[in-house]
Amino acid sequence: MLKDKSAAELADYYGQVELPGDFDAFWEETIAQSRAKAQPPVLELVEQTPVLDIFDLTFSGFDGEPIKGWVRVPKGVDKAAVVVSYVGYNGGRGHWLENLTWASLGFVSVQMDSRGQGSGWSLGDTPDPHGSGPQIPGVMTKGISSREDYYYRRLLTDAVLCADAAASLKWSNGLLFTVGDSQGGLMSLTAAALSDKVTRSFAAVPYMCDIRHAVETTEDRPFAEISDYLGVHRTEVEAVYKVLGYFDGVNFARKAKVPVFMTVGMEDSVVPASTVFAAYNNCPTRKRLQVWTHNGHESGEIYDVVLAREFFEA
Repeated sequence: MLKDKSAAELADYYGQVELPGDFDAFWEETIAQSRAKAQPPVLELVEQTPVLDIFDLTFSGFDGEPIKGWVRVPKGVDKAAVVVSYVGYNGGRGHWLENLTWASLGFVSVQMDSRGQGSGWSLGDTPDPHGSGPQIPGVMTKGISSREDYYYRRLLTDAVLCADAAASLKWSNGLLFTVGDSQGGLMSLTAAALSDKVTRSFAAVPYMCDIRHAVETTEDRPFAEISDYLGVHRTEVEAVYKVLGYFDGVNFARKAKVPVFMTVGMEDSVVPASTVFAAYNNCPTRKRLQVWTHNGHESGEIYDVVLAREFFEA
């Protein structure tokens, strides 16, 4: 079990992350190029339950590539707030019968699939049709030698364009909330920074924040994928961390434009608590942090959902 810095020490911890001088330009160009190739989202009704209508979603992500998702709509809804859910590392959108919480609470629920993932603990249906140079198994080092080719450039662009697609749904009342934990938390922070559609962002134990410090602090995967990669590619250390600066959650938190709620597990060995504090402390918008003193990467579990609901309905 990893014991990170104490909450008192972390109150003023801002991390070790530099903001690249062309960070905004890089992401503005990336998002604009993909939006230029986007097609209207396609919905196919796959199931009607007594309380929900379930649709298979296909929307345009990075470079116009098709990304899958689910849309779950409460019966009888004309207009409602939309919740976009992002998935944790190595997971996918799952089965249509899973993850019914947000729709059961009266929201229009959009769940995004994660390209090239979805074989670790939940099903995925979206390929990542891009090759890369040598990498450690997993996606953390896929294309890591170049910011243009890095896997997370594509995934995070997908996250922003999923918000676009969700906002365009006929059931949307104009309120759009993003939610996710771990990798999903990073995606939620990204949408808060790069999307003009998002109203509020909930990020539970967001990972890929203060990345270099995380790699130096924990031996757990997925950060260990970067450590293992650099253990072989010994001369690429500084070049790799320069690339990662464009994808670090601390920099997305710095650019957040909407209220943000984060959670952190003080005994988290996967996402060290200090890295979450670094993102939170750098966030300039109205914000809140829930500290789970005796929890690890599971964070608050269902209590995080309770907090997210209250945050969205406030």
